[in-house]
Amino acid sequence: MAGPISSGTECDVLVIGAGAGGLSTAITACKHGLNVVVIEKAPVFGGTMAFSGGVLWIPGNKICPPGNKPDSRAKALSYLKHETGNFFDEAAINAFLDHGPEMLDFFQRETEVKFLPTLYPDYHPDAPGGMDVGRSVLAAPYNAAELGKELHRLRPPLRTITFMGMMFNSSNADIKHFFNATKSVSSFLYVTRRLTGHIKELIRYKRGVQVTSGNALAARLAKTAFNLNIPIYTNTSAQELLWDGNRVTGARVHTPIGPAVIIAKRAVVIAAGGFPHDKSRISKHYPHLRRGGEHLSPIPTTNTGDGISLAESAGGSFISYPNASAWMPVSAVPRKIGEVEAFPHLLDRYKPGVIAVTSNGERFTNESNSYHDFGEAMIASCEAQDHTSAFLICDHAAIRKYGLGFVKPAPLPLTPHLRNAYLKRGKTLAELAKVLDIDACQLEYTVARFNKDAESGRDTEFGRGSTSFNRYLGDPDHRPSPNIAPIQRAPFYAVKLIMGDLGTFNGLETTVEGQILNKDHKPIPGLYAAGNDRASIMSGNYPGAGITLGPILTFGYITGRHLATTSDV
Repeated sequence: MAGPISSGTECDVLVIGAGAGGLSTAITACKHGLNVVVIEKAPVFGGTMAFSGGVLWIPGNKICPPGNKPDSRAKALSYLKHETGNFFDEAAINAFLDHGPEMLDFFQRETEVKFLPTLYPDYHPDAPGGMDVGRSVLAAPYNAAELGKELHRLRPPLRTITFMGMMFNSSNADIKHFFNATKSVSSFLYVTRRLTGHIKELIRYKRGVQVTSGNALAARLAKTAFNLNIPIYTNTSAQELLWDGNRVTGARVHTPIGPAVIIAKRAVVIAAGGFPHDKSRISKHYPHLRRGGEHLSPIPTTNTGDGISLAESAGGSFISYPNASAWMPVSAVPRKIGEVEAFPHLLDRYKPGVIAVTSNGERFTNESNSYHDFGEAMIASCEAQDHTSAFLICDHAAIRKYGLGFVKPAPLPLTPHLRNAYLKRGKTLAELAKVLDIDACQLEYTVARFNKDAESGRDTEFGRGSTSFNRYLGDPDHRPSPNIAPIQRAPFYAVKLIMGDLGTFNGLETTVEGQILNKDHKPIPGLYAAGNDRASIMSGNYPGAGITLGPILTFGYITGRHLATTSDV
């Protein structure tokens, strides 16, 4: 860890935030000859990235295998035009498509960062320009012990999606072994090896070090920064921007030992992670909160919009989209008395024998659509009914095979989750409806209708299982559909869903290179934005796995190069 900041510390570039946007910008700028300092308000580095799936959506990448249809830049452009609609930003989208593959090559060649191919389809593969495979890459697993004495400052993964702090490899095969541990000798031995190794890590390092997904990407970027002697000052927050005439020249910061000043000769880059925990701002921008509904974000609680507020104090302009955030249905997992943690429902909705209903007992969407599409539908449905939550429903066979939310499959017990009321149970559907205070007759009708469709494996109501993306996260061994099975074996179970997010889309208006624009759409000299503080080029839409991290690292790369190669900063 770097020594304490002395007042008057000088650098070329000051980066505020040690997440994906901040670290990608810092590393690129440093690799191009600039002296960079990174500060981070939290006691750990990694930001939202460390909680994420670690997937980047990069059309035209050289890593993923070609799909069933050949990809092209023209197809990707057509897809993004379709997905972003009236908010299509031609200059930004073209820059992303031009420099995304180049960014991947740079990080793989010049840094500790490595990527693996995935088989993720686009979230809307049947839309114009959509693809069944080839555009999403994944951060390779990493031994975080390589961070040495800095390991304790790596943000741990989101606790609710680990098992005893152990991360799963981002592959269906890894998870399948855990599902089959009591049914297969090979799976039992695999799980035993994983658990034994993890326990050894806990004893030696006080945490798991075989990290995957976004935690691996965070560790790899941080290791690169340390290799380049880029200091990352944690527990250090930006309080005020410094000016020389009309130009931003640094910031007053608060450190663990008191206030200090950092002079940035070229630029200050704001990359503080958006505003998912800025109560005042989200109450204005989240439709369910405007109606007094619930919201529980699994994003780091330190992402409170500080960076955006800092930029606005300098005259920066803020862009709003109809979808302010990447919606994610979550459930509230009880922890200590009066405390809950968010569990993001990333996998269970896709599995056979699971449906979602609102308080009227009716389904409201294709449960196997992306979390963002599911969230949009949930918000719209609840708004129409003046409610703000929904329920995942399944039978005994489904919950023991796949689990439900934070509830793990057999052989792990259901009792603790029933006891703390996270999981609800009824001997019949009518009894479950009474426990949930929803319409019993309608729930019975909904399940009967769904079960009839399940016989043929076709969802006549919402088309569940009809796209390659729907099927990708289902159960490939289930027939006739990987997403559909009847709900019929008592008892029946439910988990309450409320709305959460994976990060904000609304943000600061910038040039392609990241210069923050004022109300007159002119650059504020010396002031830049990266990551979720910068308005998303996806304009409130979610076309595929990795559309947050893909653009964030790409534009971090663009901004870092710009700072190093232009004299007009």
